[in-house]
Amino acid sequence: MPVASIPVPDLWPMARTGQRWLLRANRREAGVDGHRMIFLERGRPGPGRPTLVLIHGFASMKENWALWMQKLPSHWHLLIPDLPGLGESQYQPAASYRYERQAERLRDWLSEYPGDNLHLAGSSMGGAIAAILAHKLNQPPRSVTLLNSAGIPEHPDVDINAPFKSDRDAILIPGDWAGVYRMFNSVGNGKPTVPGLAMTGLLGPDLLKRQASLRHIFNDMLADALAPARFLGPDTPPLQVQWGDRDVITPTRCVDWFRTATPNAEVHVFPGVGHLPMLERPGQSARVLQEFVQRQAR
Repeated sequence: MPVASIPVPDLWPMARTGQRWLLRANRREAGVDGHRMIFLERGRPGPGRPTLVLIHGFASMKENWALWMQKLPSHWHLLIPDLPGLGESQYQPAASYRYERQAERLRDWLSEYPGDNLHLAGSSMGGAIAAILAHKLNQPPRSVTLLNSAGIPEHPDVDINAPFKSDRDAILIPGDWAGVYRMFNSVGNGKPTVPGLAMTGLLGPDLLKRQASLRHIFNDMLADALAPARFLGPDTPPLQVQWGDRDVITPTRCVDWFRTATPNAEVHVFPGVGHLPMLERPGQSARVLQEFVQRQAR
């Protein structure tokens, strides 16, 4: 029997529920722009409690932040959405999933929460959305942290309004089990790992069911691929940049762009880390984020 025809149970929903209990987070639901959006919430807003919004990347989900949730202060208020179209949140074939539209959805959702001590952090695609969201909120956030953010020019002479092509879909939209395994190892430091094998088995069934929606979202990202570069600049709220120097999705040379566009940004490049510092180096990356937020928080 061919491997592709062997039924594989989808254990992710059960694992996701167990993880949420361990993290002591509450599963919430909100309506945004006609989408049912699912998010995790831990803690409540209050004096001396930063509200930190964690925004995941493409083909990912809110659970990508689980290791950070274990490291960050327990009294902080955390909001961790599944972006519309991804994770447990609703996907709509007729909707737009461009960076700017997603940022507007999150802005509308966050209007229900106090904005005077709000902090944003985003990984990859989530970083691109966070960069735009920071400039669309009615009240600017106290800080923004971008981890290996998408939407950042790789060279200073790139025309940010020109059509953009990318071959990253070959990695990020797996079509078979080999592709799923290749994806989980490519977003790390490129070396085969036991966690990569485990994630392949756990998340593979869900990913392989999403090929059409992932293609739609990926194409919408490309339609305005460098949109964050139009927003990031002198008026950007206090900015921290975290990057892995082994990243093959968003190359480390993107960091050079920040040095000119946002010269006051605090930049951390982690040696030996790939595309996901919060998974590959959770203790160090969470500590760097915590120190930054505490300096900016009221």
